Amino acid sequence: MADQHHNPFSGGLGKPIYTTTPLGALMPGEGAEFGRKAILGFYTFLLVAGVAIYWAWGVMYGTWYPFAEGNYGIYVIYVPLIAFGILGILLYRKKPASA
Repeated sequence: MADQHHNPFSGGLGKPIYTTTPLGALMPGEGAEFGRKAILGFYTFLLVAGVAIYWAWGVMYGTWYPFAEGNYGIYVIYVPLIAFGILGILLYRKKPASA
């Protein structure tokens, strides 16, 4: 034991605490279509929820201008919903087939 070099990145018993498996091997392959569709559905829900909240707020309060004094709360709610919905839809849409 005295001649064994101490590795600061080991668990103390000679076993490394880091993984030797590349992280790409842990990712789902091209056959993960259901997961992509589920995530795309979630982002679509965010977009629809943001538009629905803005529309319902406009109908309930009779104004479509969220920047008026006292209306900043709705802006904080619907803008992130719509922004993340659009961003997620753009990221998880079906990739064009390569030729």
